[in-house]
Amino acid sequence: MKVIFVLILFFSLFISCQNQTAETYNNRGIAKVSLQDYSGAISDYNKAIEINPDFAKAYNNRGFAKGSLQDYSGAISDYNKAIEINPNAAEAYYNRGIAKDDLQDYSGAISDCNKAIEINPDFAKAYNNRGAVKRRLQDYRGAISDYNKAIEINPNAAEAYYNRGTAKNDLQDYRGGISDFNKAIEINPDYAKAYNNRGIAKIKLGQKDSGCLDLSKAGELGYSQAYEAIKDFCN
Repeated sequence: MKVIFVLILFFSLFISCQNQTAETYNNRGIAKVSLQDYSGAISDYNKAIEINPDFAKAYNNRGFAKGSLQDYSGAISDYNKAIEINPNAAEAYYNRGIAKDDLQDYSGAISDCNKAIEINPDFAKAYNNRGAVKRRLQDYRGAISDYNKAIEINPNAAEAYYNRGTAKNDLQDYRGGISDFNKAIEINPDYAKAYNNRGIAKIKLGQKDSGCLDLSKAGELGYSQAYEAIKDFCN
């Protein structure tokens, strides 16, 4: 966190010394996003775009900040512009897919993930996100196939293991789900939702005591929904 503040100070000093380049404003915006100062980041991206109206990365980054503020339509507009400037911007397609998913445009989200993967076949996060959309459409086996690919590309993708475990739970493959949650927790020992879902899978297999311990751990890590599950299964 301290490093981010130092970076922002550095970029601010750079700007105050008349080095008002689009890249500097863009970089300061990225630093502000790291601090969840999305409005401040948007202000910097606006300035970057004002200096360089063809700065595709700044449009993409501004779209991400808008999406973080739940302005999904505004985010999509920025991703459209980034893609117009750079039709091979895989990240902009990926991000636009996330925004469409948030707007429940699932077919549009999958289409954008497809395009991101077409441009970059090793885009693990795009496979993971496409899997998440397929799961929402109850295509659990299709989702698992995408999570498999994400994990093949990035064996340390804790979220992909967690998502695959959740899809396996949906198919009542609780042992398979537990195996994936174990891996997600091994990679990220503070993965609250993985403890929660592992706990539920254990309870479904009759391992109530161990499952309730996992639910308790999820709650301790800040996942408040775990306490509802404890009321349902452990009291």
